[in-house]
Amino acid sequence: MEPPPNARKAITSRLKLSVIIDRRQATTATTQSSGVPDYFDTTIGWFAGPTPTGDPPLLAQTNGAPFPGVSYIPNSPLETQVPIAGNSHKENIFQLLGNLSPYFPNPRGFGANEYALPSGSNVSWVNMLSRHGSRYPTVSSGPQSVGQKVYNATGKFNATGALSFLNAWEYGLGAEILVPIGKQELFNSGTLHYYQYGHLYPNNGSKIIARTTTQNRMLQSAEYFLAGFFGLGWTQNATLEVTIEQLGYNNTLDGYYLCTNANTGVSAGGVNASAEWITIYLVNATRRIQDMISGDLDWTILDSYNAQQLCAYETVALGYSQWCGLFTFEEWQGFEYSLDITFAGGYGFQSPTGRAIGIGYVQEVLARMQHHVVTSPAAQINVTLDNNTVTFPVDQTLNFDFSHDTNIMAILAAFGLIQFNKYLPPTQIVDRELIVSYLEPFAARLDIEIIKTPQPVSADRSMSNPYVSGPPTSYVHFILNQRTIPLGRSFKECGSRDDGWCEMETFLKIQQAQIELADYDYACNGNYSAVPYGKITNGTPL
Repeated sequence: MEPPPNARKAITSRLKLSVIIDRRQATTATTQSSGVPDYFDTTIGWFAGPTPTGDPPLLAQTNGAPFPGVSYIPNSPLETQVPIAGNSHKENIFQLLGNLSPYFPNPRGFGANEYALPSGSNVSWVNMLSRHGSRYPTVSSGPQSVGQKVYNATGKFNATGALSFLNAWEYGLGAEILVPIGKQELFNSGTLHYYQYGHLYPNNGSKIIARTTTQNRMLQSAEYFLAGFFGLGWTQNATLEVTIEQLGYNNTLDGYYLCTNANTGVSAGGVNASAEWITIYLVNATRRIQDMISGDLDWTILDSYNAQQLCAYETVALGYSQWCGLFTFEEWQGFEYSLDITFAGGYGFQSPTGRAIGIGYVQEVLARMQHHVVTSPAAQINVTLDNNTVTFPVDQTLNFDFSHDTNIMAILAAFGLIQFNKYLPPTQIVDRELIVSYLEPFAARLDIEIIKTPQPVSADRSMSNPYVSGPPTSYVHFILNQRTIPLGRSFKECGSRDDGWCEMETFLKIQQAQIELADYDYACNGNYSAVPYGKITNGTPL
């Protein structure tokens, strides 16, 4: 996950528990420019962030498969057949890892029916916002602390039973950059998007502009995506605009950096509430693990939580992790819920800065839809780039941007998608729409389409004739991880359509109000006090 630098302090202040929301500042090392403008130069490495590579995978020697009761399964990059106690329905725990889940399409959907385009209609424009692929943990994160603790206790403890692997285990993960499966996720996404939207690429020989940030994993995610979409010669079809990701810089692809209050305790309600939940759902797991350790290794609830993270990170980096089988299915559900609370309270509708962080990107999308540059920014927009059609094309039908999970969560809030605003209590799991595994797995992608139809389309798509009498009409369609977000669930003006679409002019009017509602300057720079988690429900300060 990619939150602001001070978020770690907020969660450790009360319970000494760390949730995965460590963000480190990138390095400022520079190299000689290649002669093109910095924002089009993908070789200079400015602000790339930490880039250590971990141990190479050796799945054949570490993989416990075939597990008892599991028949032969051919090799695949990741081993996900780990037996999990209490998993009576044989569900996949790797779809319960929140923002640490390897990419998968949302299996449940968001409440809309999925329909093919009516005959005679077409997608005329698309704006894709993608998260980077699977990566190593961030620097100084929880998993590293477990590795250091075990290393410091080498020779001083003995582990037995399911934990006996710890006697010979060593931490071998790198930091922050893409792991191999993360590269594949973005390449696969680019290939899928070509099949979906290849017809939108201009056939006049011109190149499109795609945008990413200077972080190494962000740059490589964009490059692998474009290689999947266009092929290895993608530089003949697209120019990659690389914007600086660092404190103090305007950048809608990491909107929290210039939002001061997003980096202080007033926005820490989510991590504090998640810390409270962790002390509830991991009590039994911690006792089980403690009972398997003798000697000088003091195991805490924090260590148990970090061990769950290790399961996720070792799986995507090394192919298999022995940490995964230590926890029950119910405890994996608890892990997912901890991240749902963190995102809701830090970047969603339970955060005072949730809308503000994402509203700049919303304004960019609206400008692209209406074919104009941005001259009057509502937030942390880089006007130098967004008021220039060379760096912010206004007539481009294919728009590809690459961002971070927490930023995309804030963008969903800034669009006003209130179906994700339900309060998540830190004492028990409740049914909810905001499930981070479904919204923000690695390589998550939000596709916003404009669909042009020769006549209005009926709100009831089950009818044999989808059209009703009227003039040509344009609709907006939101697709998150290959499932439709029904805009009528959040905006009554869109109507109760079972396909989730919204008439475009209606959508644009709604979004102008969302820009005002974000109240960017006060939310990010105002002097207000923190309020208890759950008091805020609309993504803005009380």
